[in-house]
Amino acid sequence: MTKKLRIDWFMFAIAASLALFGAVMVYSASAMIALKETEGVSQFTYFYKQFGFTLLGLAAMYAISRVDYRRYQDKVVVYGILGLTAVLLLAVFGFPSINGARRWIRFPGFSFQPSEIAKIALPIFLAYFLTKNEKLIGDLKETVLPCLGVLVGLGALIMLEPDLGTTMVLCAVFVAVYFAAGAKWTHILLTLASLLLVGAAALVLSPFRMKRLLAFLDPWEHSADGSYQVVQGLYAIGSGGIFGEGFAKGQQKLFYLPYPYSDFIFAVVGEELGLIGTLAIVVAFGLLLWRGTRAALLAPDRFGMLLGIGIITGIIVQALFNISVVVSILPAKGIPLPFISYGGSSIIVTLCAVGVLLNLSQYAGTTSTEKFETETPVRRRKNRTGLK
Repeated sequence: MTKKLRIDWFMFAIAASLALFGAVMVYSASAMIALKETEGVSQFTYFYKQFGFTLLGLAAMYAISRVDYRRYQDKVVVYGILGLTAVLLLAVFGFPSINGARRWIRFPGFSFQPSEIAKIALPIFLAYFLTKNEKLIGDLKETVLPCLGVLVGLGALIMLEPDLGTTMVLCAVFVAVYFAAGAKWTHILLTLASLLLVGAAALVLSPFRMKRLLAFLDPWEHSADGSYQVVQGLYAIGSGGIFGEGFAKGQQKLFYLPYPYSDFIFAVVGEELGLIGTLAIVVAFGLLLWRGTRAALLAPDRFGMLLGIGIITGIIVQALFNISVVVSILPAKGIPLPFISYGGSSIIVTLCAVGVLLNLSQYAGTTSTEKFETETPVRRRKNRTGLK
């Protein structure tokens, strides 16, 4: 068996700190809203839920960190996860819409967002398929089209919800993993061009997305309608200055900024903790990117490397999208800030994804001898005789 190293406790600490910090900020951002919704009974409604989901996610992260990542390379596991994700994405259309979107499977007391699972299902499939077909990476028919087919299938179901933000994250994961697998530049450019065309069509053919795009180009002109949330977020960040107004002392969350505990919680951090608080979050994600990329690049096999790159890309790209929307670098789209925004599905799935990276990190830097020891007897015999 391969000699396992110590778990990357630094990565564990980063993820846990972001998640616990997120629960605290959810309390600050939602306290007054909770009081209003409960008619003055409790200000901790959202905090209790988020804290509970955080504890559950941390426990799941640790448990998954103990599961050998190579188990995800099993064909039954790969297609089982992919099939389950597709079924759950279809199931959301059987539930009532919320704010014009059908993204959740609702149960008494809580709801579940299947598109979050797609952020793990896609990297697992890509890592498995591109490892299995390593010798055919340059073959458009044998590798590119099947992988694109899975991306299009998942992306189409998510777009129908509608959820353009998550679809964009999946596209970024696809490009990163496919590039790391050694794809031809012509295939990468062709894929990027195709994805850009699909994205442009999604904007042009959707009136509400075109409205968001126009509002993004001149947010102050549309501050009363299309850019209201963005403008209120900018007010919050601007008023925070360098050191912030102080924890729980923000004003924009008091029924000015819609859903401050969700997609725009970064604005609440900016108002209450200032530039220092927002930079601390950016630095934390930068450190997580470093540790996650390190675990991927030092993985003992190709599957682990591609899986790690896919998972860390999904987390970081989602964080960049969310922060960019809040500071008006990108048009508004409904996508949470990983670890920090309110939502049980997001926090649990993201921490589970980090759990996979934590297990991968325990094999980082495995020597060639240790790799040999992890091979199956059949593969070892083939390697000794030079058979393919």
